[in-house]
Amino acid sequence: MTDFDPVELKRIRWHSRRGLLELDLVLERFLAQRFDSLSPAEMSAYKALLELPDNDFLDVVNGKTDLDDPAIMQIVEILRAI
Repeated sequence: MTDFDPVELKRIRWHSRRGLLELDLVLERFLAQRFDSLSPAEMSAYKALLELPDNDFLDVVNGKTDLDDPAIMQIVEILRAI
């Protein structure tokens, strides 16, 4: 990953900590395995995904619902595969 502000990356990692254990576990694996290789467009989509409330976010990750934005769904597919 290049050209990302280290302070911003730390903020995004902190914002990835969630109140639901199930979601936290998925995001921890994502941060360890894929976060550092995100493109700028993927990072933007991931940041948008982080704006969801925890329960909605978990429903999306668990496949109970999908979102209309294809860029965000690309990140969701990564999360679902982890």
